[in-house]
Amino acid sequence: MTGMTSSRDPLRLLAVRDTPLSVDEVFAAVGDDAAGGTTLFVGTVRDHDGRPGTAVTGLTYSAHPSAEAELRRVAEKVAADFPVRALAAVHRVGELAVGDIAVIVAVSCAHRGEAFAASRRLIDDLKSQVPIWKHQVFDDGSQEWVGV
Repeated sequence: MTGMTSSRDPLRLLAVRDTPLSVDEVFAAVGDDAAGGTTLFVGTVRDHDGRPGTAVTGLTYSAHPSAEAELRRVAEKVAADFPVRALAAVHRVGELAVGDIAVIVAVSCAHRGEAFAASRRLIDDLKSQVPIWKHQVFDDGSQEWVGV
């Protein structure tokens, strides 16, 4: 992370994309020489979702047109509530397979405890407040919408 400046806007990368997500891109976006702690959370598509006897075979994420604006609002609130040096969040939309990366968030702060707390708030608020919905398909042919 050497050579990164710390005077820029802490909101470094915010996006909702229909292309594969890059852990390296998100990690690089939060590089900051004044940060002593950086957290990175990667959410992937799992092969189950708590329904006994069924497995997830694939899913599709859909987003409301306001999703990026809502993601920005959530990120701004996290940056206001925590001493964030840099913050990034990207979420995938479209068809994903088991194992694909669905969401990545990263936060850098002066200290690790702050980075963990801010990162936890960022992913929790993203999942609960940003209008992105998951349509899951199961191996028994059933389907369900999550977050609608």
